[in-house]
Amino acid sequence: MDGDAAVEPELDAFSLVLPLPYRVALITVLATWGWGANLHYLYLLKIDVPSLIRYPGRTSGAHIPHHHSAYRLATVTSSVLAASLLLFWALTRHNVDRVLALDWMPMTTLAVLGLLLILPFPLTLLQRYTGIVRSSSGGSSSNARRSAASPPTWALPQDGRRRFATTLRRVLVGGLAEAQHGKFGDILLADVLTSYSKVLGDLYVCLCMFFFAAPGDGRDEASATDRPDRNCGGGVVVPLIMAMPFLARFRQCMIEYLRVRRSGAGGTGLQHLANAAKYATSFPVILFSALQRSAKAAEDASASTPATGSPSTLYYRLWLAAVLANSLYSFYWDVAKDWDLTLFDGARARNAPDHPWALRRRRLVGGGQPIVYYGAMALDLLLRCTWSLKLSPHLDHVADFESSLFLMQLLEVLRRWVWIFFRVETEWIRSTSSSASTTTSNDLFAGGTGLLLGGMSPGGSGGSGGSASSTISGSDILLGDYQPKYGDEDEDDV
Repeated sequence: MDGDAAVEPELDAFSLVLPLPYRVALITVLATWGWGANLHYLYLLKIDVPSLIRYPGRTSGAHIPHHHSAYRLATVTSSVLAASLLLFWALTRHNVDRVLALDWMPMTTLAVLGLLLILPFPLTLLQRYTGIVRSSSGGSSSNARRSAASPPTWALPQDGRRRFATTLRRVLVGGLAEAQHGKFGDILLADVLTSYSKVLGDLYVCLCMFFFAAPGDGRDEASATDRPDRNCGGGVVVPLIMAMPFLARFRQCMIEYLRVRRSGAGGTGLQHLANAAKYATSFPVILFSALQRSAKAAEDASASTPATGSPSTLYYRLWLAAVLANSLYSFYWDVAKDWDLTLFDGARARNAPDHPWALRRRRLVGGGQPIVYYGAMALDLLLRCTWSLKLSPHLDHVADFESSLFLMQLLEVLRRWVWIFFRVETEWIRSTSSSASTTTSNDLFAGGTGLLLGGMSPGGSGGSGGSASSTISGSDILLGDYQPKYGDEDEDDV
């Protein structure tokens, strides 16, 4: 808790300025900017992210790049949040009663942001205000040539949000598309959601506090801007919600394992089981954290001094062992499996002469400079171990401050944002390396399923780009086995 003698006991100074619903909204808006920055930088590296997630690419120079659409959406959501927050500050002026009474403002903002991010505008409204008219074949009619080339610069991405909503529904229940239908996109989104597990828990807390008053707070009316009650609705609801993204990703890993075993290709699928085990290690962390918090609350209520063998002490030690195992295992997987670096390989692979120590030969991010990859590994380990603040006798209480909890959420979002650059780069290198092998075996055009690279081949040991392929001009990836998942998608947005 944030102790502040100058503020009413039910609210801390940080929550007066930035109540919990606005924190959730702010992290959501930052996520849209982060995704746009991911797309933008990878686009500059000539990494075709849409092809990796099986999203229709741009077939005309008149279409704006995908990251422009993401930036446009981020600008709109930022404007909505900024306008709401400035008005909220002007009306409340650090007055506790006003902050509690105006909780409908941040909650309305959250609802608007949710609609903007997921629901595309009805086509009739789009036609009325932009002049875009779709033909029955999905294209634009001749009386809207200007709009057919490109939507207005202010128009929000329609098909991208429709695709996002569909993918989100599938991912939330642990579904996984086939490889040719966008499996990598499902995995990427599910991994991102694990970093937003605490944000999802806070979103539930906001909704619960908006409709139900916390017991024992001395007030009859509920308020989402009150001091966050993370036991709202019962002590097990928030932990269950936080566990859902990990459970969904766990189920995806099991689906991949079963697909490998049923394919008859001779694979064991053990790597998918090992990956599933990584996500399973998060469940004890969430469980023991909830049990320790509940036991400590009971001990505080009884005004007894916790003994060495008290339940809260036992759960704390179990939590410490679980979180240590989870952090180290996850760091290993990030580096060795998600990024294909050789830090945890044998000495021969780690010290191979064709790449810097502990890295790999082909590198694109940061110009392929080793310091960028070493820095990413160090940052990933550091941010995966922020829980260690609780071990310090001088900093353990800081971790309970609302401002500190918010900072921890931001740091985890930052870690995941950096992770995406290297994860997508790795997937691109795998796919293009596979294409090169196919070309060597003269199977490039067999069955129309080859991966044709035009205009760019990712770089070698120094991370610079290789020579352009002469097979196709341009920088698009033409996937012979690509089958659009959604018949109503066009090429305007992502």
